[in-house]
Amino acid sequence: MHHSFLSVIGIIQSGRQVRELESWLTGLYAELAANFSDFEFVLVNNHSDLTAIDAVIRPLPEALRKNIFLLNLSTPVSRDNALLAGLDRANGDYAVVFDFDFAHKPTLITRMWEQSQTGFDIVYLRGPERRLPWAYRLLYQLFYGILHRYSNLRIDPSAHHTRIISRRALNSLLRLRENSRYLKAIYALVGYNTAALAVEQPLEPEPETSFGEQFRTALVAITSFTTFLRSLLWWIFVSSCLVAGMAIFNAVRVRLTNMDIFGNYHQTVSGWAYLVVMISVFFAITCLNLYIMSIYLSNIYSEIKNRPLYIIESVKRY
Repeated sequence: MHHSFLSVIGIIQSGRQVRELESWLTGLYAELAANFSDFEFVLVNNHSDLTAIDAVIRPLPEALRKNIFLLNLSTPVSRDNALLAGLDRANGDYAVVFDFDFAHKPTLITRMWEQSQTGFDIVYLRGPERRLPWAYRLLYQLFYGILHRYSNLRIDPSAHHTRIISRRALNSLLRLRENSRYLKAIYALVGYNTAALAVEQPLEPEPETSFGEQFRTALVAITSFTTFLRSLLWWIFVSSCLVAGMAIFNAVRVRLTNMDIFGNYHQTVSGWAYLVVMISVFFAITCLNLYIMSIYLSNIYSEIKNRPLYIIESVKRY
């Protein structure tokens, strides 16, 4: 028997999850009761049918029901914000985010806890692949490529949502009170020793989450945790300078020789070269101003988020 208090968090946001709730609870209860001294279930109802949830929970044994806390959200929110409500309520030494997809493998919760005892504060499940249409896979590869290239965060593209989080890592995570959240990035931002537990179950799209919602989440992650847009504006500025330089050179060449840079003959028109030069210069200046403003906006955006400058993992005395 392990003397640890576990808070197991489940998000209910569809009829499918309501139907799977009984097997999810009973399977985890049997595993936790056999291996842990204290535990609780924190269920977050993200605007599902409360009557159907009650119909599932009320017939359960009292020994199981007394460990359940049901949080009913007044309006539907994103999955990450619903999960935050559960993490805020978790009282355990460890918080466990446990997806309904793993309801048939309750022993994973003990395996994650055992691995956390080897010096890791966060242990997550890693799948072998992501099962998506090829077009969606390309978009995911682009998304994670941007995160890796334009941020210091190291996010595993094959990570499931299911994971165990120690109390000290959870306390640090809850300090980051951002309105637009992408929890996988926040896990990486918080840091602490992290390990992956390989499972055979691949990552599959959630039927409850539309492509539009996933796209908005990707935009939030890219704009909140990377310098991609600022770098993009820099390359636009550099490209604009090259285009402006070629246009100016071409205009001057046509004015002097009646031949453009491709060797084509052109009849010179009075004022044409001057107009091209002025447009090219002001185009480059406009792109430069956009790049400078992007730096200021990026700095302001970072300041108003008020993220901690550092997180102390532990203090050791000798």
